[in-house]
Amino acid sequence: MKKDIHPSNYREVVFKDMSNDEIFITRSTIAAKETIEVDGVTYPLVKLEITSSSHPFFTGKQKLVDTAGRVDKFMNRYGNRKKK
Repeated sequence: MKKDIHPSNYREVVFKDMSNDEIFITRSTIAAKETIEVDGVTYPLVKLEITSSSHPFFTGKQKLVDTAGRVDKFMNRYGNRKKK
């Protein structure tokens, strides 16, 4: 293996899914501004919007997306801009 090509600041970090408050601890070099205490140990905290524990593909729960409503909103907002 080549020397001095891998980061040396690996440490345990807590990743928290904000949609369901599930946390998991793994090793990472990511910079974190916040900390959290888990089982009496303080870890850097990284907040995530969605993880495999809350993503519909992994959970099997699909959400109904109202695409027609989105198209209507777009047309109302931007419509036909070339009319003067």
